[in-house]
Amino acid sequence: MAEPRLHHVGYIVDDVAQALPHWVASLEARWVSEIFHDPLQKVSVVFLQPAEDGVQVELVAPAGPDSPVAPFLAKGGGLHHLCYEVDLLEPQIEAMKRRKAVVIRPPKPAVAFGGRRIAWMVTRERLVLEYVERRLPESAA
Repeated sequence: MAEPRLHHVGYIVDDVAQALPHWVASLEARWVSEIFHDPLQKVSVVFLQPAEDGVQVELVAPAGPDSPVAPFLAKGGGLHHLCYEVDLLEPQIEAMKRRKAVVIRPPKPAVAFGGRRIAWMVTRERLVLEYVERRLPESAA
């Protein structure tokens, strides 16, 4: 199995479409995805590529008051999470549990990743981590 690879850094904003041109200009970034609305995650997201081989930035906005990121936005938004791409979620989750991390959202498909599953954890230091599988599960492919 390949090592986890940092895929993106997530930043909470109040409106993805409004924030996008400012972020593109500030980071001299390329806009590399459509704006996705994910009803399962209850967010809207878009991805930016700040450098040719750099880590992407994900802008995330709540898709309603019941979004899991709405409370974070109510506190001003900002840097929210690191996302790592992994071969399989379950072994990564178990490894992180041994390090005392806690699952805050179990695996489920994500629109922004073409249906690949993601899971959310938080470390003892209160760092929010997202994990995304590198490929769709065989049963979904």
